[in-house]
Amino acid sequence: MPLDSDAIGRGCNGKITAATQLCGAELGRFRAIAADDGPLTVACTRQATLFSQVAAENNRANSIQFANIRETAGWSDDAERAGPKMAALLAAATEVAAPAQMVQLESSGIILIYGRDEAAIEAGDLLKDHLDVTVLIAPPAALAPPRSADYPIAKGRITSVKGHLGAFDVVVDDFAEAAPSSRRALSFGPSRNNARSTCDIVLDLTGGPALIRGDMRDGYLRADPGHRASVLQAVLKARDLVGTFEKPRYITFDAGLCAHSRSKQTGCTRCLDSCPAGAITPAGNHVAIDADICEGCGQCATACPTGAATYALPPEDALVRKLRTMLLAYHQAGGERAVMLVHDEVHGSPLIDALARFGDGLPANVVPFAVNEVTQVGLDSIMAAFAYGVSAVHFLLRAKPRHDVSGLTRTIALADPILAGLGFGEGRLSVIATDDPDHLIEALRAAPAHAPAPRPASFRPVGGKRDVLRFALAELHRAAPAPVDVVPLPDGAPFGAVEVDAAGCTLCLSCVSVCPTTALRDDPERPALRFVEDSCVQCGLCRTTCPEKVITLVPQIDFRASRAPTRVLKEEEPFCCIRCSKPFGVKSSIERVVAKLEGQHWMYSGSPQRLDAIKMCGDCRVSFVAEQGFESYGAPGPAVRTTDDYLRDRETQRDPDGGSN
Repeated sequence: MPLDSDAIGRGCNGKITAATQLCGAELGRFRAIAADDGPLTVACTRQATLFSQVAAENNRANSIQFANIRETAGWSDDAERAGPKMAALLAAATEVAAPAQMVQLESSGIILIYGRDEAAIEAGDLLKDHLDVTVLIAPPAALAPPRSADYPIAKGRITSVKGHLGAFDVVVDDFAEAAPSSRRALSFGPSRNNARSTCDIVLDLTGGPALIRGDMRDGYLRADPGHRASVLQAVLKARDLVGTFEKPRYITFDAGLCAHSRSKQTGCTRCLDSCPAGAITPAGNHVAIDADICEGCGQCATACPTGAATYALPPEDALVRKLRTMLLAYHQAGGERAVMLVHDEVHGSPLIDALARFGDGLPANVVPFAVNEVTQVGLDSIMAAFAYGVSAVHFLLRAKPRHDVSGLTRTIALADPILAGLGFGEGRLSVIATDDPDHLIEALRAAPAHAPAPRPASFRPVGGKRDVLRFALAELHRAAPAPVDVVPLPDGAPFGAVEVDAAGCTLCLSCVSVCPTTALRDDPERPALRFVEDSCVQCGLCRTTCPEKVITLVPQIDFRASRAPTRVLKEEEPFCCIRCSKPFGVKSSIERVVAKLEGQHWMYSGSPQRLDAIKMCGDCRVSFVAEQGFESYGAPGPAVRTTDDYLRDRETQRDPDGGSN
């Protein structure tokens, strides 16, 4: 394949060494290069094992990085013009994120095989020498009994499956054990409902709907009982699920930032609505994410407006840094109109390889961007990509995604109006759902050509997720073709304003007490409700909590919000205590209460002085009521008794001899 060493050198800002047989006849040349200090990137992933072994001779196995520029760039009809893309791929390989924390799952090999026909018995026979097998047959369970009772067989209908590999909890109705005296067909004893069992692995051979939401759970296997190859594949997977297993902790969660609930009022439910694995549950004021169940789709992190949930493989700021490095190298090498193709390693990389080996290869301006899960890419990465000068972004998915991808759809629906509102136009974001490399290249060629941002940015992403998003949006606004101050957004957007009907607001400030981001604030000096739009995540807690129902959410993005001062939504004069002159309430509220009580309430009728208590602060009101001897029910109460009164009573009760009566 052709190599434009000059373009690659301009993009990577480093020394470029080209070779034709670096893993063979020129291996000694690589050994000499690996002996030098400094960062080293090898543009070959096929011989990564060999190069790592050679580098280990100089204790450099952990400092060498690898990049694939062959299937992604060199094997293409556009290879002559792919120098900038090669530079981008080599530069991106130097951005190495810190490893994610791991979660351990332990399985002792207890498996429940759930089926409807002989396929379940056959699977049990195949696994009985490797796992602790129990077979559960769904009613009517009309099967011939096996010759020997090598494992338990029962009938029943599974109504609930919870847990994960090594810790499944199964609930079964109509449960009954098979009788050992069964002759022509299995017979069963008395049945019962709500039977419970635990196991490490569940093999579902019913052919019906998945027992677990989203069909995404370690240790839960499904197969079509009508296809023997499918059953055998599931059996082989199940046989290996014994021992201790590790998987990444995909999500980092900070409960203190969660805006799910306050004061028993539900606010943000974006992560709950987007999780396809059922790994997220409410837990009081926040949610709980079960790392053992989480399968790492990342949609909760992209939906979370506060940054409470962030993706850890890699974190969002590390992902944007890699994106920045890639695109800066692409432009420095002379590349134009970069199109980013977001793909995963499991599905996307083999599809790109097939296109390179058997087709025309990727166009020179299509830069592949590999991530763990396509659905982990959120609004911050998309906005940063366009700010850095990308012309379009395509998301490569399976023809039949393995999980719900509605989170990605919502992200695109949120990004589209922002790009259109800033003058980028429409159609810059798309999803290519295919398993066919020919369809992939057709979709890429059919996509309209767009001009990039006229003033590309080069900012460095720092801070948490929300900080990166704010920075990316600000830089996108600066780089946009036709920047505007305010862009309306669809419902559910994590940005927006709060409008208050001032005439109906009583300044009770209940909205301030529940706001999880302090976007709504009070004023310690006077009765006022203030609002900071840059902090608002449109969780809706203020609207739900407001007793007067005068709050409205306005989804929008105001690019001036980060620089705007606190806005006053409502402000009133304070009411001062008529006795000590200390301000203690809202003037309109006190006057409204007095007007309603005057002549209308029996407690205050016939004694106008009682209304003065309403006009006093708490301390003065207590003193005033004690001085005036007010009684709640109008009739005088019992006289106050002192210690002298009790002593006097005791003296009158004594007899002349000094005894007690």
